[in-house]
Amino acid sequence: MSFTDRLVLWLHIGFAIFTIGPLALAISSTPRYIRRREVPVLRYLSRMTLIFTAASLLVLVFGIVLGQLHHEFSRPWLTISMTLFVVAIVLLVLVIRDQRRAIKAVLTAQPPAAAAPDDSGAMAADSGAGASASGADTAGTAEVAGEAAGSTGGQPGAGAGALAAAHIASVERGRIAALGGIVNLIWLAILVLMVWRP
Repeated sequence: MSFTDRLVLWLHIGFAIFTIGPLALAISSTPRYIRRREVPVLRYLSRMTLIFTAASLLVLVFGIVLGQLHHEFSRPWLTISMTLFVVAIVLLVLVIRDQRRAIKAVLTAQPPAAAAPDDSGAMAADSGAGASASGADTAGTAEVAGEAAGSTGGQPGAGAGALAAAHIASVERGRIAALGGIVNLIWLAILVLMVWRP
């Protein structure tokens, strides 16, 4: 085996180790953080999946170059391996899409920021101060505060939207777990074909 053959083989194996391993880890970790609704971690995992999916294409490129150097394109195990790799890439594109949908759904399902209740409380306090200044009694002040709280929190449409978004996030979590499992099985099948070479 010449130096060029060895170099291409090293690059092929090196990219397989340093791209497919982190890629499998990022995909398998995503469903857990969707359940925890940790958006910063989900964004990091989605970006990591995208980067390592693009980098894993170099595994295919160096594999094709290696097969061309050894004139092994007629071997069925190489054709099957390349076909499985392309299928895995297509599934990874679907996983990236589902990760982005899950992030959007988690953001929609999250409760509003803490600033909103504070603002409504301040509004209720201001209305209470105005009512007491105009001579209203304590019961009237409580009633005004209750109406203010009801006007800010009584939004059934927003609650239904949050529930729908939570359901979407749950569905995407299941899809990512299923597709990630299939992709990992494809990597395992390619590894067996690379070693066995039937």
